[in-house]
Amino acid sequence: MIANEISNTETVRNVFIIDDKGIVRTILIYPLNVGRFIPEIIRTVQALQMADCSKGSTAANWMPGQPVIVPPPKTFEALQARKEEMEKNRNGITWYLSFKEPPKKCLNQKEDCKKLEETKKEC
Repeated sequence: MIANEISNTETVRNVFIIDDKGIVRTILIYPLNVGRFIPEIIRTVQALQMADCSKGSTAANWMPGQPVIVPPPKTFEALQARKEEMEKNRNGITWYLSFKEPPKKCLNQKEDCKKLEETKKEC
């Protein structure tokens, strides 16, 4: 990719995050005169892993350990259950935007990776 505003021949910096199934999940494009921010790249990988593991979404400015967004209900019964849960737990803004703590299995991903590394398997 060429950064026309800066040069007709110089390329920009691209970061591709590809999952274990070979699917491109994220493309970050940096202009030639801006360096990449490695902590944000790592946070993006963690957010993708958390979203996949929790079957939810991560919010803007999400950081590891924070709650995830629960997908919107697909049926009227699920909507009623969501509203009751929100009233009881106070874990959302509306029936459409509510949160949950990440499942413990998702929080243990780092520990699971360490165990796999000890046995020489890839994470």
